[in-house]
Amino acid sequence: MGNERTRRSTVERRKRILNLLNEHEQVFVHELSALFKVSEVTIRNDLDLFESKKLLIRSRGGAMKYENSVGIDHQISDKDKINYVEKIKIGKKAAAMVKDGDTIIIDSGTTTLEVAKHLDINCSLNVITNAINIINQIMHCQNFNLIVPGGTLRRNSHSLVGPLAEKNLHNLYVDKLFLGVDGFDIIQGAFTPNIEEASLNQIMIDITKEVILVADSSKFNRRSLAFICPANKINTVVTDEKISDEVHKSLTDIGVKVIIA
Repeated sequence: MGNERTRRSTVERRKRILNLLNEHEQVFVHELSALFKVSEVTIRNDLDLFESKKLLIRSRGGAMKYENSVGIDHQISDKDKINYVEKIKIGKKAAAMVKDGDTIIIDSGTTTLEVAKHLDINCSLNVITNAINIINQIMHCQNFNLIVPGGTLRRNSHSLVGPLAEKNLHNLYVDKLFLGVDGFDIIQGAFTPNIEEASLNQIMIDITKEVILVADSSKFNRRSLAFICPANKINTVVTDEKISDEVHKSLTDIGVKVIIA
């Protein structure tokens, strides 16, 4: 229990540091040390970790905001307003990839919610999801066998995460995973702001035959706090027409199929 409390405390501290950096564009080691009641060495280690992930730039006595940072864990109600038209198109195109009899996982997120909204309700499907808003969306579809792995509720993302969810997913095997991300870097791969979400996503990938990334073009060439998987773990990307030619070519060069919605 002690190790678990320490880990949670570390996660919360790091999330708050990123939020402070987003608000003030600069943070200082001595101030963060006093605020969180930890040593300056601990704070420097936090900042060094963030710098390695290009979430900030270290400066004398602290750090400055990195302009391409996507490390902030936004409320899902805020994220829903961003690139909404593109997300609807992506959701429709991705949902059309589902076949009658498929077993699918729909990850939490605003773009993945659009996938759920556009599934053919006449298809017989096994639908696995850890997202409360997606559960609410499809729970009345009579032809869908809805499977919820359980877990601890993350209110920011309306999702269920943690050891219980991970343990239950390990016993399943699925045809398609519709994965949402907060950042995708062609060299390093897919990212999310939350460590527990990333851990669950990794298991989803491991038990899935085909991994389908659903992400609007603003998510590319960006990173976030927690690494999910390298780019070559993705089979298909469904995105919008604003994706750059460079990113499009880089994806196809490593064997990823790109579908434009």
